[in-house]
Amino acid sequence: MTNLLEDRINQLKQRVNKMKENGKFFYLKTVENASESRVIIDGKEKIMFASYNYLGLIDHPRLKEAAMKALEKYGTGTSGVRLLSGTTKMHEELEAKIAEFKGAEAAITYTSGYVTNLATITSLYQRGDLIVMDKIDHASIIDGCILSGARHKTFLHNDMNSLERILVDSDDFVNKIVIVDGVYSMEGDVANLPEISRLAKKYNAKVMVDEAHSIGVLGKTGHGIEEHFGLKNAVDIHMGTLSKTIPSVGGYIAGDKDMIDYLRHNSRPFIFSAPLPPVTAAVAKAALEVIEDEPERIENLRKNMKKFRTGIRSMGYNIGESITAIVPLIVGNEEDTLELCKMVNDEGVFICPIIFPAVPKGTNRLRSHVLATHTDEDIEEALDIFERSGKKLGII
Repeated sequence: MTNLLEDRINQLKQRVNKMKENGKFFYLKTVENASESRVIIDGKEKIMFASYNYLGLIDHPRLKEAAMKALEKYGTGTSGVRLLSGTTKMHEELEAKIAEFKGAEAAITYTSGYVTNLATITSLYQRGDLIVMDKIDHASIIDGCILSGARHKTFLHNDMNSLERILVDSDDFVNKIVIVDGVYSMEGDVANLPEISRLAKKYNAKVMVDEAHSIGVLGKTGHGIEEHFGLKNAVDIHMGTLSKTIPSVGGYIAGDKDMIDYLRHNSRPFIFSAPLPPVTAAVAKAALEVIEDEPERIENLRKNMKKFRTGIRSMGYNIGESITAIVPLIVGNEEDTLELCKMVNDEGVFICPIIFPAVPKGTNRLRSHVLATHTDEDIEEALDIFERSGKKLGII
């Protein structure tokens, strides 16, 4: 190893060791049961506020039954890439269900959400094209833009004037796209899709939305950002994950059939990588069906989100512009953030700190995730813990 690499490794090692010595290392914790509203961590029961299991589907009987049936029929994997021997009926059924769910002509699946963004962006956009993205888009979008070789520019977060200043000067680019998160994972706010769509049409650009945190959360029936705003055909490329509200693994792209066929024959992660095991595809398909069949879960999530946001904001916590199941408690400096995290974890709430470089310096935070399966008692107990801890630390 070079001295520079050794220095980087040692710096990270020192930072991690310092957190561990102070009892403030909250990453890589072992969850000893299903990631439900209450979990066992370090041998203690805690209220879960760090899970993406927004609708509480991770232990749903229909998903378990689908998994067992697929396991019995297909075994544990495919032993081949999709383009050759690795496509099963289960993959076809899942992709058809995704397309129907998103109101698209077709869909394609990949082994992770991260890979989905990399595969799609690098396949569709190359040198000579323009990609415009929000400043706080997910890392997988940023990495996809860099790897694509396309010209990429960022606009200020959810600032439509900033977006238009870029698009108004984009006439030289024939192939151009605006890529945003549906729900921003560190902020809990929502992309201004109506205006993004209007500007994209005005300047002849396409729109891609990463709905990792919006499926099952946004829209009256949980179908996502277009339903949330009452729009149709505002999004050209629908991206989503199969590992959050949908408690499986993988990612998907939904859109017009020609584009999906192009990705099947040109995106390297699809061609050269093993596909989802049929059992995980079966779980994802069952989850989409349950979302549509049990709308009361979305109603309960919406009620819980409002109760938690109202309570935490009334204490004086800064939660930014969050209107979703992601509610950041923006503390500021790293020391106070880690101390608050230790205090609430000790009191019985499992939550993780998000610190620089994951967020800009001075905006360190705890990121809370509200679940449909949280009871009123869970939320009230958590709010009480956050209030007592915040006051003891002197930050509220």
